[in-house]
Amino acid sequence: MKYRDFLQKMIYKIIDPLIKGLFKMGVTPNMVTTVGFIGNLIAAGFFIHAAYIMGAADLDANTVMIGLHEIGWGGAILLFSSLFDMIDGRLARKGNLCSSFGALWDSTLDRYSELITLFGICLIFLRFQPDPSLFDSSTVGPGEGFWWGVITFTAMVGSIMVSYVRARAEGLGIECKGGLMQRPERVVITAVTTILTGCTENLWWVAGGMAIIALLANITAFWRVAFCYKPLKEKELKENEVQEEKKAEVKEKKKKKDKESKGKSHQ
Repeated sequence: MKYRDFLQKMIYKIIDPLIKGLFKMGVTPNMVTTVGFIGNLIAAGFFIHAAYIMGAADLDANTVMIGLHEIGWGGAILLFSSLFDMIDGRLARKGNLCSSFGALWDSTLDRYSELITLFGICLIFLRFQPDPSLFDSSTVGPGEGFWWGVITFTAMVGSIMVSYVRARAEGLGIECKGGLMQRPERVVITAVTTILTGCTENLWWVAGGMAIIALLANITAFWRVAFCYKPLKEKELKENEVQEEKKAEVKEKKKKKDKESKGKSHQ
């Protein structure tokens, strides 16, 4: 997409001096990937702790505000950590340090990072069941948290399936990268809505973010499946044609051998 290419170019102009410095210091892309993953773990820790205190039996308004602020801090750390996801790939390409293991390591930690952060948010909704007499409409009401937890889980499923369909398609020889809700979009929506939740002390921001990811990520996954249908069918037809040609060659060779053996028997 053009807007993604434009944003990437702008970010690369900012981080390229940093990339040169890291390369001179001997920092490897795998090190950068690992640091980014640790940042995601810290962000998830903020979300999980917020879920813990917001699910307390003796919950009061002050505790809820602390929990909402922790969600915001978690979002800020998540946004900062996402920069490492761009730096590692750029460092690998600029420094000619690309490797198959590095690609595997990056993809693996990306999946873990996304799952643990969304798991933390899911816990917040499942544990937070406020007394309606104590809180206003800036928080989800009793019983609503369960359904928002389900929506967040749906976002987790969609996020994983978007990545899975791409990996499976590439394993079958089809390049499949398109869609509305790829990993950068999902990370930005999660980070921005959690930051807004902390700044405004309003949980509906992150609830809305999870709803957007749940809807568009699953649409993206199915869109990728539909995109792969035609090229996979064409690939199957070509493979069938090759097999038929091989079978015809085998039959032809067998006929020639039979003729030769008959000719020798007549002699």
